[in-house]
Amino acid sequence: MHKILNIITEPNGVLRQKSLSLNQKEIKSNKIKKLCSDMAKTMLKKDGIGLAAPQIGKNIRIIIINTKEKPICMINPIITYKSWAKEWGEEGCLSVPNVFGKVKRCKKIKYKYFDNKGNKLIVNAEGLMARVIQHEIDHLDGILFIDKAKNIKKEI
Repeated sequence: MHKILNIITEPNGVLRQKSLSLNQKEIKSNKIKKLCSDMAKTMLKKDGIGLAAPQIGKNIRIIIINTKEKPICMINPIITYKSWAKEWGEEGCLSVPNVFGKVKRCKKIKYKYFDNKGNKLIVNAEGLMARVIQHEIDHLDGILFIDKAKNIKKEI
């Protein structure tokens, strides 16, 4: 049974901590499979396009990204390449509700991660997908989009 998890909102110290990597045994555990599933369900229910474990109070390196096909669980994601070319784009965040701002991010990235079966994947991303991955990995390092954003506005 999927569980909708509570989203932690700023200000909260959990959102500002650096998250811990998981080992291979933890990555393949049923506990992590369930957590990934619950995070995906929560992200979809809250109309998000990404969700990081710190946003649900877990200090571990897991992010969920919504793709056209289905949500993807990425464990211990690391960006291995960032393009010189950058672009500004508007961002928001489930942990900073109703706040939006322009953030400058790399247009293209290459990243690696483990899926919840322990398989290592290496992927290229550009555009919105690259933006979302960078935003979510920032969460794992205790960084929120508002730390980098310009023209921040709050919607009521």
